[in-house]
Amino acid sequence: MAQNVISEDLLGLLRSVDTPTVCNAIEVAQGARGFDRHTRGTMQHSAPEAPPIVGIARTARIAGFLPPVESPEVLSARRMEYFRSMASGNGPSVAVIEDADYPGCAAAWWGEVHVAVHKGLGLAGAVTNGAMRDLGAIDDGFPVLAGSIGVSHGFVHVVEFGTPVKIMGMDVEQGELIHADRHGALVIPRDVIPVLKGAIETMVARESIVLGPAREPGFDIDRLEEVWAEFEAKRV
Repeated sequence: MAQNVISEDLLGLLRSVDTPTVCNAIEVAQGARGFDRHTRGTMQHSAPEAPPIVGIARTARIAGFLPPVESPEVLSARRMEYFRSMASGNGPSVAVIEDADYPGCAAAWWGEVHVAVHKGLGLAGAVTNGAMRDLGAIDDGFPVLAGSIGVSHGFVHVVEFGTPVKIMGMDVEQGELIHADRHGALVIPRDVIPVLKGAIETMVARESIVLGPAREPGFDIDRLEEVWAEFEAKRV
């Protein structure tokens, strides 16, 4: 898939709102509920209070429960080509890594070394169904959203890169726009990108119809009935 293009204005906005807000805004842009290109289940976040991870997906698949059958020379060369792939493309980029051993992931790809390397290569963060480790030792400024937390690197190795991956039920192709935080991750559809800023603003304005009065002194059931009718008339 061709790489998505994101303006600085939209990038700044996406970094300021959480992933559920973006999910709702996509439905506003599409004019219907049911958007489903997002992760399922509870994931682990290395820095829950960090700003969202936003960027273009750089994909790969790893494994590590069993020893690899290929030679060390082949694996080493592939890992370096993987790093070249991660470093290429227009930023910001996000590493989106599928662990082929899921749900029995036993080998953490993400730890102190790989976080430092990927951050140094200019990536904005990582999303994986696999494990992470070295919490408290990994660099700030590179959030990792993972399927689990573990202790071992096992036999972890790169299987392939640049190919479609599946992360906790979410299908991702290289070059797609990702938004992720402590709630989970989603793919922003290419055709939504040009109208997403307006959709976020529309959605926030609609929710303020209820949120504003609900937080005011004297709010009661009669006021709720009044504002909820207006809210229902405007929401997707």
